[in-house]
Amino acid sequence: MQAFSLLEATISDTMTAYVTGQLSVRQVVQLYLDRIDAYDQRGPSINSIITVRSEALDEAQQLDEAWRTSGPLGPLHGIPVIVKDQIDLEGTATTLGSVLFREYRPKRDAFIVKELKRAGAIIVAKSTLAEMASGDTHGSLFGSTRNPYALQLTPGGSSGGTAASIAANFGMVGIGQESYASLRRPAAWCCLAGMRASPGLISRSGTFGGWPSRMGSPGPMTRSVADLAVLLDAMVGYDGEDPLTAYGYGHIPSTYTAYLDENGLDGARVGVLRQPMGVESQPGGADFAAVGAAFDASVAELTACGATVVDPLVIPNLTELLATRVGDLTPDESEQSWRLYFRRGANAPFATPTEFQRSPEYEKVVTRHGVWSQGQSRDVYLRARDELMTTILKLMADHRLDAIVYKSVEHQPQAVSAGVTRAAGYVDGRGSTHLNTFLVEVPAITVPAVPTAAGLPTGITFQGRPYDDGTCIKLAYAYERATLHRSPPSSTPPLPGEP
Repeated sequence: MQAFSLLEATISDTMTAYVTGQLSVRQVVQLYLDRIDAYDQRGPSINSIITVRSEALDEAQQLDEAWRTSGPLGPLHGIPVIVKDQIDLEGTATTLGSVLFREYRPKRDAFIVKELKRAGAIIVAKSTLAEMASGDTHGSLFGSTRNPYALQLTPGGSSGGTAASIAANFGMVGIGQESYASLRRPAAWCCLAGMRASPGLISRSGTFGGWPSRMGSPGPMTRSVADLAVLLDAMVGYDGEDPLTAYGYGHIPSTYTAYLDENGLDGARVGVLRQPMGVESQPGGADFAAVGAAFDASVAELTACGATVVDPLVIPNLTELLATRVGDLTPDESEQSWRLYFRRGANAPFATPTEFQRSPEYEKVVTRHGVWSQGQSRDVYLRARDELMTTILKLMADHRLDAIVYKSVEHQPQAVSAGVTRAAGYVDGRGSTHLNTFLVEVPAITVPAVPTAAGLPTGITFQGRPYDDGTCIKLAYAYERATLHRSPPSSTPPLPGEP
């Protein structure tokens, strides 16, 4: 019997430890709490956790008793999960990283939290995020989160806390949220797999920034694609409280783990998108070139895995079309989204976004007001989105592609201090690729790729057709298993006595 090792432990490893009696759920939860205590506010001070749930040990004890009496509740029985703090957990504050919301407590679990619990998962902590879920991971409530792979650098955002905490092995799997590149960017910079699924597969009810918006979506962030597939199984499903899930109805397979094929790239056809498209990317700069060199090596690995690579794949007018992006909500819709979300709690500090923006404290804590163009009309943006969606699907059909691949981020992470001081040359989110969230309708998954010459993690994104999420998982899994680029950060090694 192979001994259990907590560092980089997978869901499968942990379930085996439970079955064989090597460990109890309570023991595993305590091991993660010990790591949070040692490394999050002390030691390297990753600062990725806003709330550690004091109830987690009692809940773990209950799960142990349930296992003894009736067996596992589901495929996530006793699996410790870290959730981004814009997703509701009954009785626990949802702070949005802001001092203005530190006392807000929802009365109900978010739909996905309810589903995770039903599968047996245990929420051990809520993670940091960009203030109001926009930008790199700085917030008035907690300060700044550090990248475990280079403590002076940002992990990205806005799901940087989930990324940093899972990378540092503070929990087994995590949940982020993405409206722009908020999930895939920190996943890439923290050497994780992260996925935004097709629209409507994952409910946003109980998540700040949901319906009637179509852009935002929670998603899994994990150290392995296999864990991502298991976690995704527990997250998807129709929810009448989020009308967008009607789009996903009928598109959910029995399990995404069926797509975990180590030979999934053999015979696959992928198109390589090299056109610069990140936020204020600087194609002539050394930093851009460093990521480009790593990406070139990653593309070569695709060929070595047996894939047929169409390189380059050129999308006409890509830069011009992406430049039309605006927010997807009118002021009335924004207010509706706000009210739908905050009606789940008893003590919302502001009734509307307008009231929030008029708060005397607003300008002191909210320093970032969007990264896309504010001057374009919504009509121009929607027409551009339709044109780009049609063009991409036609290119995929013409070349018989299973997926398009591109850099998850076109630049390396910037210094934490630059984001705090807004130093000259600092761009919040520089290099973030947002093709999938511009289109809204397509799935995209990032997986650890060849690191830069400086040793910093990078990611490669596989983007597929609408509701072809399983193919994206298959290709990402095959690439991950063939290359094994995931490695734990040296800043958070095993603790003394840790199994």
